[in-house]
Amino acid sequence: MSTALTTPAATTDPEARERSDRRDDGGTGARRRPRPRVPDRPGARAVVGLAAPAVLLVLWWAVTAAGLLSAVQLPSPGAVLSAGVNLLERGDLWLHVGISTQRVLLGFLLGAALGLAVGSALGLSRWADALFAPLIGALRAVPSLAWVPLLILWMQIGEESKVTLIAIGAFFPVFTTVYAALRHVDPHLVEAGRAFGYHGLSLLRTVQLPAVVPAVFSGLRLALAQAWLFLVAAELIASSMGLGFLLTDSQNNGRTDRLILAIILLAVLGKLTDWLLGLLERRALRRWA
Repeated sequence: MSTALTTPAATTDPEARERSDRRDDGGTGARRRPRPRVPDRPGARAVVGLAAPAVLLVLWWAVTAAGLLSAVQLPSPGAVLSAGVNLLERGDLWLHVGISTQRVLLGFLLGAALGLAVGSALGLSRWADALFAPLIGALRAVPSLAWVPLLILWMQIGEESKVTLIAIGAFFPVFTTVYAALRHVDPHLVEAGRAFGYHGLSLLRTVQLPAVVPAVFSGLRLALAQAWLFLVAAELIASSMGLGFLLTDSQNNGRTDRLILAIILLAVLGKLTDWLLGLLERRALRRWA
C-alpha cells in the first residue's frame, strides 16, 4: 500500500495571503521584501567576482598616481606590467611559471595520493588509528621551513627535495579530511555494502569513498592551496628558477615591481588550478554523490 505525498494548493484568497504575509513578518503587517539573489549563472558569477579585483586595481592606481607612497614601496600597475613584459621578452617569465607549476603539480599529486592512502587506512582501522594518529598529528604541527635543512641533508638541493617539501604540505589536508570523513560514514550504508558482498578494498572503492567524495575534494582543494604556499619555501632551497626564486631575487635587488608581479602570478595560478579542480569536483559529485 502506498501513500501519495500532496502539497497544499496555493490560495487565491487575498485575506489568507495577507495573514500569511503577517505571520512571515512577525505580525507587523509589513510586507516582506524579496532578498537580493546572487546570480546563479557561471558567467554572471564570474563578472561579480571580478568586481573586487577591479576596485582594488583602481585604488592601487589612485594611490600611486597621488604619490601617497614612493615607487620603491608601491610601484604603479603600469610599472608592474612593464616588468612582466620585460621578463616575457627575455623568455624568463614562462620559465619561472612553468617550473613552479611543475613542482606544485608533482608535489600535490604525490602528497594527495599518500594522504588518501594513509587517511583511508587510519579511517578504517582502529589499530592503525591508535598506532599512527598521534605521530601524524605531531608531524602536522611542524612548520614548513623546519623541513628545509633536513631535506637538503637527505636529498641535496635538486628537484627531489623541493617536490618532497610541497608533497608534505599537500599530504596533511587530504589525510585529515579523508580520515575524519571515513570515521563518520553511515554504518548502515557499510552494512548494506557488505550484504551485497563487498569487503576490504572493494567496499572502500564502491561504498565508502563515494560516500565521502565531497569531503575528499574539500581536502584536495585545501591541499592544492597548501602546495602553492609550500612552493615559496621549497624554492628557497638553492633554487635559480621559479616564482619563489623571483620573489626572493626581487627582494634582494630592490625590484618591488617584479616582487608584486610574482605575487600576482602566484594568486592567478592558484585560482586557476583551484578552478580546474572545481570542475573535476562537479563531475565527480554528479557521478558518485
